[in-house]
Amino acid sequence: MAVEAVGVQISSRAPLLMQACIHVFFSGRVQGVGFRFSTQDLANDLGVAGWVKNLDDGRVELFAEAEKSVLEDFLSRIKQHFRSYIQDVDIQYLEPTGEFRDFEIRF
Repeated sequence: MAVEAVGVQISSRAPLLMQACIHVFFSGRVQGVGFRFSTQDLANDLGVAGWVKNLDDGRVELFAEAEKSVLEDFLSRIKQHFRSYIQDVDIQYLEPTGEFRDFEIRF
């Protein structure tokens, strides 16, 4: 819906926030400590879409999309919550796909 006032057109739509995408591998003692379920809870609280899963080699893989500052907060909270378990974090920034609407645990 647009409103015209004194020759100026104003849109009622909010501007789109800058979306970002990350592909992350966490290593350390990250399996068997509630990592995936806690990550899913954090993602749902922050409105992050994507997935998380355990890998056969003991790492946890994460793919997430959200506004860039939200993703930074998301990663910071994961690192803080599991600081005793994470030894290394490998993060790759990608172009967002927009294919996810929620955050799931993959098996």
